[in-house]
Amino acid sequence: MPKDLEVSQRRKARIRKALRERAYGKPRLSVHRTSKQIYCQIIDDAAGRTLAAASSLEKAQRDGLRTGANVEAAAAIGKLIAERARAAGVTDVVFDRGQYMYHGRVKALADGAREGGLQF
Repeated sequence: MPKDLEVSQRRKARIRKALRERAYGKPRLSVHRTSKQIYCQIIDDAAGRTLAAASSLEKAQRDGLRTGANVEAAAAIGKLIAERARAAGVTDVVFDRGQYMYHGRVKALADGAREGGLQF
């Protein structure tokens, strides 16, 4: 296994462990980003199921956004996931940034979700 992959997997596991300790049964808002898109989902770890999901690949988002790889797209996806979470009856979550730094698109998604009504 390449060294970069080991480091990122260890970082991801370390963050996930810390979240589990502090979650107190709240669902987890998990973020994944690639060089071209951004994805997020709200996961109930106790039940093992996804409550809501949003990504920049959805047709409505692709038509409205120039690209899925910028801060504006991430903020729009954050607002969309907050809207879908409220529809599913979720208001409080813990934010799982995964292996990514809380900066740029990840931060924009979090700010958009907060603006949309999610609390974390």
